Parts: sequence; C-alpha cells; structure tokens
Amino acid sequence: MTRLTHLPLFLLLFAIAGAAMYAPAIYALRLGEHAQARAFFYAGTLGLTASGLIAISLSGRKRNAKGGVGNLSALLAAYIVLPAFLAVPFHEALGTTSFLNAYFEMVSSLTTTGATLFSDPDRLPAALHLWRAEVGWLGGFLIWVAAAAVLAPLNLGGFEVTSFAEPGQGDVAEERQSYTDPALRLLRSAAQLLPVYVGLTLVLWILLMITGDRAFVALCHAMSTMATSGISPVGGLSPAAVGDAGLPLSMGSGTTSGIAGEMVIFLFLLFALSRLTFSSDSTTGQRQSLRYDPEFRIGIMLVLGVPLLLFMRHFIASFDLVAGTGGMEALHALWGGVFTVLSFLSTTGFVSADWDTAQAWSGLPTTGLILLGLALVGGGVATTAGGVKLLRVYVLYLNGLREMEKLVHPHSVGGKGAQSRRIRRKGAYVAWIFFMLFALSLSLVIVVLAGFGADFEQATVLAIAALSTTGPLIGIASDVPIILADLSSGAKLVLGAAMVLGRLETLAIVALVSPSVWRN
Repeated sequence: MTRLTHLPLFLLLFAIAGAAMYAPAIYALRLGEHAQARAFFYAGTLGLTASGLIAISLSGRKRNAKGGVGNLSALLAAYIVLPAFLAVPFHEALGTTSFLNAYFEMVSSLTTTGATLFSDPDRLPAALHLWRAEVGWLGGFLIWVAAAAVLAPLNLGGFEVTSFAEPGQGDVAEERQSYTDPALRLLRSAAQLLPVYVGLTLVLWILLMITGDRAFVALCHAMSTMATSGISPVGGLSPAAVGDAGLPLSMGSGTTSGIAGEMVIFLFLLFALSRLTFSSDSTTGQRQSLRYDPEFRIGIMLVLGVPLLLFMRHFIASFDLVAGTGGMEALHALWGGVFTVLSFLSTTGFVSADWDTAQAWSGLPTTGLILLGLALVGGGVATTAGGVKLLRVYVLYLNGLREMEKLVHPHSVGGKGAQSRRIRRKGAYVAWIFFMLFALSLSLVIVVLAGFGADFEQATVLAIAALSTTGPLIGIASDVPIILADLSSGAKLVLGAAMVLGRLETLAIVALVSPSVWRN
C-alpha cells in the first residue's frame, strides 16, 4: 500500500478502469458476442499496459502533490478525462453511435447520474448494460471514498457547515487522524469502505434474485441502488411482460421481482440518507447515533410525510375521483408514493410500479414538480447521493428557527454548546453561500441549454437532473418525456459538464481556483 501512495490518483483510477473492462468482456464472451468481448478485452488490456508502463517510469520519483487539494484536482480531472477512456469499448462494441454519445453515457454513469441517450433498453446489448451499471457502481464507490479521504479533510462536500475551518482548509480534526498523508489516507479509506460496499452489493444482489429477478437484472439493479445511479437494463422497476414459458419477452420488458424487490431496494436506499448508516470514518464532528442524526431524521420525515400528504389529498381535494376504491388500491398508492419519494430523495430515480396508482389516488397532475424538489434536496453528506444535501437543509432550518426565537425574545442566547452555535451562525452562512452558488449554476445551465434550442421547461428539468445527478428525472418530471438523443452536441456537452459540477459541487470547484488553498 505504501508503494501505491507514490502513484498519482488518476493513474490508479485509469488502471482500475482497465481491469473493470474484463467483466463485460467475459459476459459478452459467455453470450457468444465475440466482437463485443474483443472490444472490452483489447481496451482493458491496453489500459492496464499503459498504466503499468507509466507506473514503472514514475517509480523512484518523489510525488509533487499539493496535499489534499492535489487529490481534489485529480478527482476533477478523472471525471472529465476518464470517461473518454471508458467510452472506447462502448463505442466500439455498439458501433452505431458517435463517440460523443458514448462519452456522454460514461460521464452520466461515472457521476452516478444515470441519464441515457438510449431510452429503449433493447437498443443496447446486455454487455453494454452491464458496463453502464458497473461504471456507475465504481463511480459511487469513488465519490464515497473521496468524501471520506478528500472532501472531509478539506471541509467540502457538506462538511464545511460543521467544521471550524474555512471551506477548502484543513483543521485540527485532520491532525488527530492516525495518518495525514493524503495518498495514504485515500488508500486506507478505500480499504476500509470496499468490503462494506461490495458486501452490501452482494447481499442486495442475492435478495433480488430470491424475490424473482434474473441474475443479470438483479446484479445491475444492486449496483445501481448502492451507487444511487438509477441505471437499469430493463428500463426501471415496472413489471415485465412474460411469455408462455414465464420468461420476459424482451430485454427492456421490466422486472420480475414485483413489490418484494421494491421493498428490498427500499431498505438499501436508506443508506443514502446518512453516512452514519454504514460508517463513521468521514465524520469530522462529534459522533452520534443514527437515532439522533438530523440527516436521517429529516430524510425519514420527508419519506413518510410527502406520500402521506399525497395519500390524504384523495380525501381532502379529489372529490371528482370515483368513489368506492378498495383498500388494496389504497395500500398500493401509499407504497408507490413512499418508495418513489425515497428513490428520488436519494437521487437514484427508480420509479415504483405503483407510482401511477399513487398519482391517480392523489389526483395531483403535477407530481413531477415534487420529484424535482426531492432531487434538489438530495441525500446525506458523504454518501453516493447528490443534490444540495440534507445536512445543509437542516442547518438553514436551525438558523431560521433561531431567528424566529429572537423575534420573540430579542435578548435570548442560543444554547447547546459552541458546536451548535457555530452551526447556526457560520454553518448557516456557508450553507446559504452554497445555495446561492447552486442557484447561480442552475440558472447558468438553464440559459445555456436554452441557447442550444431547449425550451424553458426542458432546460429546467435537464439542469436540475444534471446538477442533482438524478438522470431518471428527465423521463418522468415533465409531461412529455425528454429525448436526450434529439439534443444538439453542444447541449450534450453542457449537460455532461453540469453532471460533473453537480457531483463535485460548486464549492469544491471554487476552492480549486482559490490561491489560498494552493498555498496551504
């Protein structure tokens, strides 16, 4: 492990990407798709060979990295450059699309956005579906490790609201760690989190197969759930159309696990609400139990509260609905709301098979706006979820609550210790800055997309989907699903850049261009 610390982060990621290509190569070979197997095998071998030769040439040289910010810049470069390498076998194996489209698919997968140009799953062979899900899974692990080893020490990615240091600056919490070398910290974090990530994925895969999914579909959905990418080889969680033999009629015909599979996925989506559900490695503040974790409590409140409001609207406002609906339909409507709300709050984007029932039950025609809002809020800090993050929402809530208390009692003093006072003051200030940066980024992306020909509704949905890394929003948030393949080349590049910006967050990009960060 010590020798690996002398290698640049980008080179390690390049080698891992090359090794990952052997999985779809083996799967394509098993299916008899020799041309696809060769495309992945040759690209993977070339990547491993090139990274090995570069590693040999760099051996013995002292690294000239600028601490944690050096890894942050390497992370940004990886999200921009690495998809070009990942797109090579995709482009060669498919053979009927442009390299730009393949690059867009890989950016979308690596950032765990999950948006796709191929709305019909039957257009892609099984090996390419596996490759998209695998890249998304690796991208989820990358941001998971980066949050603990790169963003947390620099007080970025949501940690800035609880830290006493400025965003982009280290503090004493980093000095208390048993290892302070950025490269060594990155490798040790990866070694600690990898067994958890792989283990949870395997457990979910097995449970989905038990509930009735085919092994291939279960594996892709397990990887997509853990990475919150929402990538599916069958177009989502809708029930599959089966033939006389009981087998799905086509690749994109849906799942066969039913509501049992949704319940299993639901349990694993809870990991995206708080980092305390799986680890405390990235926690910079005082450790607390999951029961008192504000992110998890707010997430559960939204998961239960929003569907309940939609459910109760049936009795309050929807008088024109047909009377006499049964109890089972009511339960299906409630479950469809609960699952879909958690899915979009975690920025995964899976839609329950009962979501249409929930929409009809509520009588609300604009449920897409609710999903847009949930995706904007996002999941927990240091998880694979995107969005603004629940911790920032909580900090702004505390600040607003304190301001209302001062209106009633102007001379009151906020209690609960220095950490709580810091969160309500400085933390709320930094969280508000992030909200403003996010709003400016959203406005800029909307304007640029409108310049490339998208109307206002389309540009808004596309911008929110990209910046919150919730690609499935594109097909469900608007009345008419948006066909990404119809966008111009410029619009695709803008969306790709917005996905990278949403994955790393605007505050991290600002920190990278700040001279004070590089001087430390």
